[in-house]
Order: sequence, then structure tokens, then C-alpha cells
Amino acid sequence: MPRFHFDVGSPYAYLAAHRVEALLGPVTWVPVLLGGIFRATGRASWAQAGDRAGGVAEVERRAAALGLPPVRWPEPWPNDGLLAMRVATWAMRRSPAEGIAYARAAMELQFAAGRPLSDPGDVGEALRAAGLDARAGLAGAAEPAVKDALRAATDRALAEGVYGVPTVSVGPFRLWGDDRLEDAAAILRARNAHA
Repeated sequence: MPRFHFDVGSPYAYLAAHRVEALLGPVTWVPVLLGGIFRATGRASWAQAGDRAGGVAEVERRAAALGLPPVRWPEPWPNDGLLAMRVATWAMRRSPAEGIAYARAAMELQFAAGRPLSDPGDVGEALRAAGLDARAGLAGAAEPAVKDALRAATDRALAEGVYGVPTVSVGPFRLWGDDRLEDAAAILRARNAHA
């Protein structure tokens, strides 16, 4: 099954999350810490080290083309997403369905409502929107096993060649970016046709 590596703080992951399953069918959602990937690869967010205005305009254009609500950028953005991603890991460990529901709710809150996920109250709101207990989720994010699981998933993704999000893994292929989902779907179709 293809793997969808994501961080809820990525606007491109937000875009991809709305269409990845429509294009690829069932996928395994894998929470990874984008900040950890940046540190390991010596890179930085385009919003801090690149053409921020161009990236913002592209995300807004792509969101409109997908029929999503207008993007509302939280203040600050980028922001510290460690807690939000630990919660994503906690929810995913409970069940993939709960993890996906939380991830979608967190991305909607950040990029459609403009509320920063660096705020624990907003993370709690995303948990509630996903039908999860906010107090349990925030407490779960502090569990050593959850912290270790997020770190391990990020390290494993790096070892497999993931250097940004969203990345879809199809067999040996790593396709990075919302704009590569169609390519991932074509690879998957070709692999299934030869299976």
C-alpha cells in the first residue's frame, strides 16, 4: 500500500490530504516531523529561506483550483508543530481512522481557519473536531513511546529518501509534493497492471 508522509504544518500536505486517496485509493498515512527532516538535511522551509510570496500565492491558487476554502495563514507561520505532530502520532497509534481524522482537522484549522497549531488550545480544538478527547490527546503527546514513535518514523522516512512533505512512497519510488500525486497514481496503476 502506498505511504503518505505528512506534517500537519505543511500547506502542501494540506492540499494533498484532500485528494491523495481519491487519486491513489487507500494509503497509509505516516506522520513525520518536517522540522526534523529539515535539520537532518540542512534545509529550511521555503517560507523562511525561499520565495515566500511566490509559495503563498501558489498554495492559494492550488487551493482555489481544488475548490477548498480560501487559505487563511495563521500568525505566526511557519510555527512550532512538534506538539501537533506528537498528537498526530498518538492518534494514529490509537487507530489509523482516528489519526487521519485528527490530521485533516488540524490542517483545516491551521490553513482554512488561520489558527496556529503552535497553540495547544488549537491542537485541542482539532482533537475535538476529530471526535477525540482533547485532554487525552494532549497528555498522550507527552508519552515517551509517542515521542519515540514520531522520532523513529521521521528517521525511517529519511533513511528511505523522504526529504520533504508531502511525499508518497510507491514501492521504491518517493514522489515529493502535492503536484506529484498524479505521477504517484500513474506508477501505482502501472505496478498494479503488472502484478
